[in-house]
Amino acid sequence: MPGIAGIISATWKPEMGKQLDAMLNCLKHEGSRTTGCHVEPRLGAGVCWTCLDGADGDCLPMWNEAKDICLIFSGEHFGGSQEAARLKANGHQFDPQNAGWLVHLYEELGNGFFERLNGWFSGVLLDTRRQTAVLFNDRYGLQRIYYHQNEDGFYFGTEAKGILEVLPGLRRLDMEGLGQSVACGCALRDRTIFSGISLLPGGAAWTFSPGRPLTKDLYFNRRVWEELELLGGEEFYHELRERFPRILEPYLGGRSRVGMSLTGGLDGRMIMAWAGRPPGTLPCYTFGGVYRDCTDVTVARRVARACGQPHQVIPVDEGFLREFPTLAEKAIYLSDGAMDVTGAVELYVNRVAREIAPVRLTGNYGSEIVRRNVAFKAGGVGTGLFAPDFERQLESAANTYEEEARCHSLSFIAFKQVPWHHYSRLSIERSQLTLRAPYLDNELVALMYRAPAGIAESREPSLRLIADGNAELGRIPTDRGIVLRPPPLVGRMRNLWQEFTFRAEYAYDYGMPQWLARADHLLAPAHLERLFLGRHKFYHFRVWYRDQLAGYIKSMLLDPRALARPYVRKERVEQIVNDHASGRGNHTSELHRLLRLELIQRQLIERRG
Repeated sequence: MPGIAGIISATWKPEMGKQLDAMLNCLKHEGSRTTGCHVEPRLGAGVCWTCLDGADGDCLPMWNEAKDICLIFSGEHFGGSQEAARLKANGHQFDPQNAGWLVHLYEELGNGFFERLNGWFSGVLLDTRRQTAVLFNDRYGLQRIYYHQNEDGFYFGTEAKGILEVLPGLRRLDMEGLGQSVACGCALRDRTIFSGISLLPGGAAWTFSPGRPLTKDLYFNRRVWEELELLGGEEFYHELRERFPRILEPYLGGRSRVGMSLTGGLDGRMIMAWAGRPPGTLPCYTFGGVYRDCTDVTVARRVARACGQPHQVIPVDEGFLREFPTLAEKAIYLSDGAMDVTGAVELYVNRVAREIAPVRLTGNYGSEIVRRNVAFKAGGVGTGLFAPDFERQLESAANTYEEEARCHSLSFIAFKQVPWHHYSRLSIERSQLTLRAPYLDNELVALMYRAPAGIAESREPSLRLIADGNAELGRIPTDRGIVLRPPPLVGRMRNLWQEFTFRAEYAYDYGMPQWLARADHLLAPAHLERLFLGRHKFYHFRVWYRDQLAGYIKSMLLDPRALARPYVRKERVEQIVNDHASGRGNHTSELHRLLRLELIQRQLIERRG
């Protein structure tokens, strides 16, 4: 994915140039990339970068006119057109077609620059006037910066694999972080799964200066938002309706073509209701499966048609299953082990989406920010799969999660759930294209902190906003059969049917009880999956692991290397793999965990070069 890496040391040594080149090579992935390196020996700093061709940041490094301030910026900043115009009027020289004006904003504001930034980003400011190098990221920490500090210097990067490449002694798993990752789906508290490598906290601006201690400042404190005054119900909705179109506008702009990723839910539809794009100018697409057009597809098609926009389906088909082993390995590698093998699906569909438009606009994080949906919890594994020592790490992870959850509900979502849990899928998506999600816009998140009790978790503001922006969209039921003012009987029956099919599909797929899995296997010739699957979901790993992917599962997890890992119980792994492949049980979740752990070992710990 696009990103940065670098080294900051008291003294820049010649061998660090070779390390910097090696870190850059680890940032180079498929697709068009602009790359480069810059070394500032006076500050003991070297930085390398990759970015997508045509992105706002493809003008690196960014310099001021005096060439004494250099900015390396990875990511996007939204809503700065007025500031750019002001800087131009003040005599600053830059290309208005890219983000080069940001270095001039720092030149005028100093450290006040960081809080003006709005988006997902990371960067390094090399200021030879002040003799400082500042490493910073966005206030959520969603654009990750991994780091390790030793006697030679401070090593950092948006991907951990670059640090592992030049410091191979760090190729060890951190059992506490790994336990959190297995129990919760992600490491917690800015930990990682690698021993000796941590994450920069969100909103960081860490300052390095020759001969001085590292200063670990935060430029944003979430309490600023937590202490905002709550609004009344109608006053809040008025603010949301007035601000949402303005917030949305810069996410639809830029030099690259934008495509809209649509589902059958509310959040993408809110964007479509207020996007205001002429017919035929905003290509839309939806991910689909092989059994039938899922509800996401049928609803999204109606939404796109109502807005006069083209729509197409990107299917997860037999081609995906043929590529799965390679895609699964790549998903683990690209995400630094943060994503499990279901990231193979994201690689497959976003690779196709990139051909439609290099920028993907999405409703991601809408239900979380606008309706405070908590999307991850500490899940019990509970199958005797892991060794006793590692089981204790899983128990500890659950306790840590409970401690972290004791805070403002929206702060938990925005500053913990999003950067810890949602990062994994985002890392895969961003490896293929530029992803934009306006629901994490600073202004919108700040407004949601002001939502009154009873409104903060309600669908009503979303439904009203859709209907006010586009009345026709307001009349189209969602994938769960929801509209703003449904006819009492028809609406209730429609909602019940959608809920029934949703739960039935889950019960037939991931949630199938063990006794039913055995019965389903006996009835395999009847192909009951055609009756239940594909109505709401477009991928179906329970069936795939049992049938098309069974050979791959066995070759990976019954390999002597996999069975000898110290954190698993060999006999239980063998039982789970054989029971699932034979149809005697449903162990989809366990197989996800085991495959992820084994591929982390092979792709990140044992991999060389």
